[in-house]
Amino acid sequence: MGRMASAGAEVVERLTRRYGKPAFGLHSTEIDGRMVEVTERPMEVHPFCTLTRFERDVNHDDPRVLLVAPLSGHFATLVRETVASLLPEHDVYVTDWADARNVAYAAGPFGLDDYIDTMMAFIDHVGAGAHVIAVCQPAVPVLAAISLMAAQGHPATPATMTLMAGPIDTRVRPTPVMHLIQQRPLSWFELVIVDRVPAMYPGFMRRVIPGFLQLSGFLNAHLDRHVRAHMEFFNDLVRGDGDSADTHRRFYDEFLAVMDLPAEYYLETLRTVFMEHALPTGSMCWRGHLVEPQAIHDTALLTLEGQRDDISPPGQTVAAHALVSSLPDAKRAHHVQPGVGHFGIFHGRRWRQEVFPRVREFIRTHA
Repeated sequence: MGRMASAGAEVVERLTRRYGKPAFGLHSTEIDGRMVEVTERPMEVHPFCTLTRFERDVNHDDPRVLLVAPLSGHFATLVRETVASLLPEHDVYVTDWADARNVAYAAGPFGLDDYIDTMMAFIDHVGAGAHVIAVCQPAVPVLAAISLMAAQGHPATPATMTLMAGPIDTRVRPTPVMHLIQQRPLSWFELVIVDRVPAMYPGFMRRVIPGFLQLSGFLNAHLDRHVRAHMEFFNDLVRGDGDSADTHRRFYDEFLAVMDLPAEYYLETLRTVFMEHALPTGSMCWRGHLVEPQAIHDTALLTLEGQRDDISPPGQTVAAHALVSSLPDAKRAHHVQPGVGHFGIFHGRRWRQEVFPRVREFIRTHA
């Protein structure tokens, strides 16, 4: 009875807790059979994003990788396992997005054009010959940024880009969420889900998409799965199965930690990516300039999709290959990973054992 009472109390406490930003916690990695120290170092600090380098205490000239984490409600720590896999053999930089509720109103708005600006600035900082990996949502702005850099003949245009489970063409196998978006005007979303940051936060009065609304969407998408997971967590606590309970805690400490998104970015992404399908139809613009993926001639392209992905189903990401029409076949690759959903393409056993080796080989082939 005591264990049941304690387990019930922990389940309730965890479900009602306000989760803050998790730490990456990557303080070391194994290189050449020895553990070396890893230090998180901010390289460029923008109001809405910090370019963070995971600096290894080793003198290796490894490929430089810019890992673009999604700005979709969770913190950049969502790609912790992706970073951990890359660290032993790559010089890793990550986009660490800021919680919009903590960005002062005086910093101004942050829209899709600003996002693309940030990508070009970060790619330029990492330098020529870099390798860019976009995880999920950033696939569109990353492809747009690299297209613009290629059209300008920018010297820091990257050597490769890897697009993982991203919504390049959402007309392919549209999801229920896609149908919902198509049934409502943009003004409906602005009215229903946009709010102002309250006075107790640094971003007071900033227009945002609140994190708790996004968390509701994440939970409702697979509510039965989350209810079952918490029932199993309760039973593990009662049985004294500490390992299984710790696995549950680690996952939900990350999953339940959400942040507010800039309203301008969210609404412009809805319109451009999900309503107008601007990139695949050739009408996407950045600050009045047409985005032309066919300008990419040298940046090798790898697309990755999960067979069971119900957020960006197979077909949406591989559509990027039709857009980069000037790229030779020798610089293209595509892989659909069997048996994984959206998160399994960059997290978990299948990522470590089957997906990551393909990414590593692709980077080295086109370095």
